[in-house]
Amino acid sequence: MATSLFLSEGAASVQRCAKCGAVTPELSAAAECTACGGLFEIVHAMPDVHGAALLALFGLRCGLKPSAEPSGVWRYLELVMPSAENPVSHPEGNTPLLERGAVQTYARSAGLLLKHEGHNPTGSFKDRGMTVAVTQARRIGARAVACASTGNTSASLAAYAAHAGIPALVFVPRGQIALGKLSQSIAYGARTLLVNGDFDACLRLARESSRELGVYLVNSINPWRVEGQKTIVFEMLQQLGYDAPDWIALPAGNLGNTSAFGKALREAFALGLITRVPRLLAVQAAGAAPFASAFATHFSTHEPVHAETLATAIKIGDPASWDRAVRAITETNGAVTSVSDDEILDAKAVIDASGVGCEPASAASVAGVLQMRMRGVIGEHERVVAVLTGHVLKDPGIIQRYHQETEPRPARANRPVEIDATLAEVERVLSER
Repeated sequence: MATSLFLSEGAASVQRCAKCGAVTPELSAAAECTACGGLFEIVHAMPDVHGAALLALFGLRCGLKPSAEPSGVWRYLELVMPSAENPVSHPEGNTPLLERGAVQTYARSAGLLLKHEGHNPTGSFKDRGMTVAVTQARRIGARAVACASTGNTSASLAAYAAHAGIPALVFVPRGQIALGKLSQSIAYGARTLLVNGDFDACLRLARESSRELGVYLVNSINPWRVEGQKTIVFEMLQQLGYDAPDWIALPAGNLGNTSAFGKALREAFALGLITRVPRLLAVQAAGAAPFASAFATHFSTHEPVHAETLATAIKIGDPASWDRAVRAITETNGAVTSVSDDEILDAKAVIDASGVGCEPASAASVAGVLQMRMRGVIGEHERVVAVLTGHVLKDPGIIQRYHQETEPRPARANRPVEIDATLAEVERVLSER
């Protein structure tokens, strides 16, 4: 179905079903299309400036001067929520683009850069989407907000809902959420519901609550979440002087970011911000890889799986943003792959030891780059940006198990050394090092 990317100048934003094309107003609280059950995407009016003029406008808002926009999301207002006033903002975004030789050597990619979304206020990329979704919740007068989560979404929602003064419900799978993330949800004041089931069961319950109880659902199926998460790409391109990389690699779980990145690149190209479109590499954990399996059949299959992986942030067996993600991969001539938990932990150990640090799911992006370099899919001299989605302290239990408890001892394990209180012992450790 051919649909326009932007509306005419001056028009109000709308929510349009990506499946059947039905349109609903900007302030509708519906989570899904009532005509066909499809997911919405946001369509904005064409900005009255574009190309070089739009770049200049974004540049004026960037920085620490008094007139600047402190948020790395709301800096791109025209492409996120043009009619927003007084958004619920921490602020978020402004995350670094890092170069680390050790990680480049490990991934066999000399042009590899790391976009670290763990520097957001609650420690993950989720804050970019949540600032927009909770702003929308306040605009429509939502009774409460809710999400299903493996941890990061719940932490982010809890913080932004508290800021907005809106009650929050978070549905998390009991026993399957990292302590750092669960602690955030509780500390920020959300009603944390431990569900006897996996993430997919939590999402089903959250969607039912949205339909039957009138709470506003803010999972990545929410189209406003996608609008905020697009700004990862906008900010990355701005940091690169709008000289687009060859590849953008990202972890893939519920596929919200894959969808958002595809939409961001579509819009950036249409507005003349970039002259070529990077290829997307979506990386799943091998134990939770239905999207990678479908890619291998040119997306002719769509089979949910029972997810099993230590990378809890992407431990999702039935991704909700499937169709939008297929479009993103197809339009960018992208690729989807999966990596084992051992490969994820190995890449994480390298990233951590470079002084950057990330949660396990984040490391999937770098592990995926290494795999695709070894296969020859990514060229030796191609420029790659790998997105790290969460902070190293999101899952401290994994760090402890990998470095202190795993047997046989992993090659990159950095075990604490017990010593007597003597200078000779310190000298011994220095000599061994």
